Amino acid sequence: MKIPYYPGCTLNTVAKAFDSSARDAAATIGFEMKELAQWNCCGATFPLSPDNLIALSAPAKVLSNASKEGDTLTTLCSVCYNVLKRTNKVIRDSREKRSTINGFIEEEYDGSLNVIHYLEVLRDKIGFARVKEAVKRPLKGIKAGAYYGCMLLRPFEDMGVDNAEKPTIFEDLIKAIGGEPVDFPNKIECCGAHLAMNNEEVVTKLSGNVMTSAVGSGAELIITSCPLCQYNLEKSQGKVAGQNSGFSGVPVVYFTQALGLALGQPIETLGFEKNVTDIMPLLKKKGIV
Repeated sequence: MKIPYYPGCTLNTVAKAFDSSARDAAATIGFEMKELAQWNCCGATFPLSPDNLIALSAPAKVLSNASKEGDTLTTLCSVCYNVLKRTNKVIRDSREKRSTINGFIEEEYDGSLNVIHYLEVLRDKIGFARVKEAVKRPLKGIKAGAYYGCMLLRPFEDMGVDNAEKPTIFEDLIKAIGGEPVDFPNKIECCGAHLAMNNEEVVTKLSGNVMTSAVGSGAELIITSCPLCQYNLEKSQGKVAGQNSGFSGVPVVYFTQALGLALGQPIETLGFEKNVTDIMPLLKKKGIV
């Protein structure tokens, strides 16, 4: 099974481990992520004004290109997924806006593409039972907190990947790869997102709240699907820990890194060395490596 794949800018640069671990895991499980022959930046933000249609031209171009390669498009980054899926809905639901956007990109795209997240591929097309069968190195004994953040789930009426208030797709994956999912109150709260560029204090506070919530609930490992969330949680926890939270050194990894680990991929191919916090002490403590 081949699924057209949009990597996006970050996974093509600083988050290559997210991309490579996902591709390797897909090959192990039994599907191929076929990178789009042509793609551009999605814009990284969905416009706040409903009339700002020019801002949808970049993601619309991606969608139009993808529609020429199949009826489905998958991606990994939560932000890319959010922008592409919401843009697709605008094009599909409004004839007037569709006409304007198509005029911008000089294409005739109707919004018929099915935009799905890699997690949805695992759940709905492969099945977590099949993922479990492919596990060679179960993450037994690891208490993992699934951090969803904002963009994967919201707005629920547009995204629909899971229950917006009580999602389980991450937890179900953690169970499939042998880990123990840890539920925590802040798993769907914002990490501070792009404020990392101009208000580090706010990001430290919000990301610190997430980490404190997760670790306070027993998490030894945090997994996420957003490069910006991963960056913010890693960078902020040391500062918060040094002040008053009483924790430090909690690894924050992409879910595909955890998946690849469980599937038996060589440790050196998973990109853990690029993470701020070394996951190896935890893996050795649990007898996984």
